[in-house]
Amino acid sequence: MKLARRQFIAAAGAATVTACTSPRASLATSGFVTRDGMRLMQAGTPYRIVGANMWYAAWLGANAEYGDRARLLRELDRLAALGVNNLRIMASGEEGPLRNSISPGFTRRDGSPNDALVEGLDFAMAEMARRSMTAVLVLSNFWEWSGGLQTILWRATGDYMDMGDPAHPWPAFADATANFYADGKARALYADHVEAMVSRTNSVTGVAYRDDPAILSWQLANEPRPGGSAASIARSVDAYYDWIDESAAQIRALDPHHLVSLGQEGTMATSGDEAIVRRAHRNIDYVTAHIWPLNWDWVAGDALEASWPAGRRKTADYIAAHDRIAASLDKPLIIEEFGFPRDEEAYSPEASTRFREQFYREIYAAVEAGWLDGGPLIGSNFWAWNGEARAQHDDARFVAGDRAYMGDPPHEPQGWYGNFDSDQTMLALVHDHARRSCLGLAASCPA
Repeated sequence: MKLARRQFIAAAGAATVTACTSPRASLATSGFVTRDGMRLMQAGTPYRIVGANMWYAAWLGANAEYGDRARLLRELDRLAALGVNNLRIMASGEEGPLRNSISPGFTRRDGSPNDALVEGLDFAMAEMARRSMTAVLVLSNFWEWSGGLQTILWRATGDYMDMGDPAHPWPAFADATANFYADGKARALYADHVEAMVSRTNSVTGVAYRDDPAILSWQLANEPRPGGSAASIARSVDAYYDWIDESAAQIRALDPHHLVSLGQEGTMATSGDEAIVRRAHRNIDYVTAHIWPLNWDWVAGDALEASWPAGRRKTADYIAAHDRIAASLDKPLIIEEFGFPRDEEAYSPEASTRFREQFYREIYAAVEAGWLDGGPLIGSNFWAWNGEARAQHDDARFVAGDRAYMGDPPHEPQGWYGNFDSDQTMLALVHDHARRSCLGLAASCPA
């Protein structure tokens, strides 16, 4: 890191206030996506997100034995044909001792960069730009599957905890990871990666990342929580706010052109405390929410028929709560993760998706209502895109060395939440939603 983090705040304080209160006029007619109150804008037109999560894009884009550029091009073509205009992808991955984290990472165990993987991100970004897509670039992870904040904390302290360790049952992992926010050395290591990525020039296009309109936003982390238990949240929340504000200021000092997002799940990350969500987004450009009915015990995977009605009500209530939070901040809302299992919680591409379809329709109906009524909800990103990948093992588990990356990350059953290229009903549902993204605009809808 070239500047102390406090210097970043001093350099970027005015930019932070401007970015979070008004659109940047100099960018208003460019290809950059900007914010105007509760809307995102691109070249004077509302920018509506029809998105997907594809965390592994850089891995496919790497010119290395673990990459597959031909597959990446096929997957991007499929998504573009569906009308998907935004992908949320990892711009980070930390190698370390955690048993379920992906390898290789953007940084090796010793913290040195893995140039091949970073160049894989360059390739993916260049190809997304060719298809008029934008990206949310995620700069770390609260969870273990990409190394994340727990691995950065290990690099700083020598101590770590594995998620799901029987000796440390939930919420011990979340509480331990929240210690990151108050650790100065760990935060400096995180800031080093932020600077390296935000200051980067794309090796494929020669365009500096700060000058690339294909970036929608820099995201601080995937699902950063202030803790797991109430005691941990109370202990860590002030350091959590400080990390958010400081990181956002650092990014804006390096790159005044792009939005900054947090990546938070919403109130599920804060034990239901809406005030924490609002404060966390004070210096962030738009509000995010993630919705996981099965993971959050709103539905039962083996009894979807009976449990889905309650899950639907809770989904609607969660959307309404975050719509209210975003409106109070005069900022857009994006449901940037939403996932639902296949029927009977099966993993095979042949398994039916009746209840997943109903869940997606609930999300898409809420988004489309936001488009028409001018509310804060302006888009969504489903979790996740599996495309042509298929599980490599009978138990649907990921094994170190597997190269058939899919939306279900390495700690999860392969096929649990992702949509395959053969899921015709699901793909038609996404495509129909994309066709309606022009509703209420002075534009003709695509075929």
